[in-house]
Amino acid sequence: MASAASRPRTTGSGSERRPLPLPVRLLAMLCAFTFMVAFAVVLARLTLQPSPASEALTHSNLQPGSSLKAYLDQPELRDAFKQIGGNILLGIPFGVLVPVVAPRTRGILRVLFLTAIVMLLVEFAQGALVTGRAFDIDDVILNTTGALIGYLLLGRRLSRAVHARKPRAGRAGKEPSAGKVQHGPSARSR
Repeated sequence: MASAASRPRTTGSGSERRPLPLPVRLLAMLCAFTFMVAFAVVLARLTLQPSPASEALTHSNLQPGSSLKAYLDQPELRDAFKQIGGNILLGIPFGVLVPVVAPRTRGILRVLFLTAIVMLLVEFAQGALVTGRAFDIDDVILNTTGALIGYLLLGRRLSRAVHARKPRAGRAGKEPSAGKVQHGPSARSR
């Protein structure tokens, strides 16, 4: 009888799923880390660059939905699309890259929590330190929504391909230890 550690892992459908070879996983993590650093630079340039011309127009928003309503009330739909779509797009790389770069954060709630924390910090920095920028809770919500989209579309799959899950004791489908006696219908079929 094969031990649980020597058997190939299977998915719920019964098909075998093996992790990528170590050199490929390391390359994938290096690429993801490089993209994450590049994304951080782009994020900093987009969000932390002063905008003195719009200083009189900026105001902080602590009420969820307030800025979204203002975006949608603009006469040009294109402007609303740029604001909403742009903020969602800024979150997508988090959902894709975070579970690959940091495998302990690959659960959906962890990715969303980490994204929300990072985006809150960016918004606090905008509001407190950058001329012509303000804190906006709707931006955090939209960025986190983007991370959710990125995680569901690609991040979860990439993370599972790069990082093999370690089997946990008590998982369904685990064979009993060799020294234990089995009772019930499955014992009779052997």
